[in-house]
Amino acid sequence: MFTKNQAKLIKSLDEKKNRVELGMFLVEGEKSVSELLDSDFEIELLLTTTAFFEKYGEKIREKSKSYEIVNQFELEKVGTFETNDSAIAIVKQKTNNEPKISSGIILALDEIKDPGNLGTIIRIADWYGIKNIIASKNTVDFYNPKVITATKGSFTRVDIFYTDLNEFIPKTNLPVFGAFLDGENIHETKFPSNGILIMGNESNGIKKDIEKLITKKITIPSYGKTESLNVAIATAIILDNWVK
Repeated sequence: MFTKNQAKLIKSLDEKKNRVELGMFLVEGEKSVSELLDSDFEIELLLTTTAFFEKYGEKIREKSKSYEIVNQFELEKVGTFETNDSAIAIVKQKTNNEPKISSGIILALDEIKDPGNLGTIIRIADWYGIKNIIASKNTVDFYNPKVITATKGSFTRVDIFYTDLNEFIPKTNLPVFGAFLDGENIHETKFPSNGILIMGNESNGIKKDIEKLITKKITIPSYGKTESLNVAIATAIILDNWVK
C-alpha cells in the first residue's frame, strides 16, 4: 500500500540537500525507468501503473527492493512530471569514485549550471561512446531530476565524477582541448585518439585557472551573426569532428 511517508520521501528528493542526505534520487517516466531496470543502479522503491507493470513486471520483481502498483493520478501528484502514466523510482546514488582513465575521449565540464544542458551533454556523450565525464564541484548535480530526465536514460551508461579539475586533469597526462571563441578551427584540428575536451560555463566559458591546463584552444567557426552556441550543441559538434 502506497503510504504518505513514501509520498513525502518522493517529494523531498526534488531538493539537492535531501538527495545528498539520503543518498537517493528520482527517476521518472517510461523511457528512463525502463533503462534503469537494465542498469546496475539499486532501486529502493518503484511505483508503477498497471500498464507499465504488464510490460516490465518480471524486471521490476527482479530489480526492485519494493514496488507498488498505483494509478496515474497518484504518480503525477507526487512526482515532478505533469503527465506520467508509467512509473517513478527511488534509486540509490552511486559513490563519487574517481575513474581509471588511460585512453579514449574524456569530457570535462567547468561550471555547467543548467540541468537541461548537463542532461543533454550526458546523452551526447553516450551517443559518441564516452563513458566518463569529469565535472567541477560547482557543476549542477547529476542527480537533479531535470538532469536525469534530459539524459533520456543515458545516465545509466555514463559515469560522472565531481572533483577539482585543477587537481585531476594534470594527473591524466593527456592532451587537453578547450572550447573558446578564438581557438583553432575544429575543421582544421588534428585530434588525437586520446584526450580531454573541456567545455565551459554557459555564460562565462572556461575559467582562467582552468584555461592554464589547456594544450590547445579550439573553436567552431561561425558563418552567421549569432554570438555563441548552446554548450550542449557545441559539445556535440566538437565531438563529432573529434571522432571522425
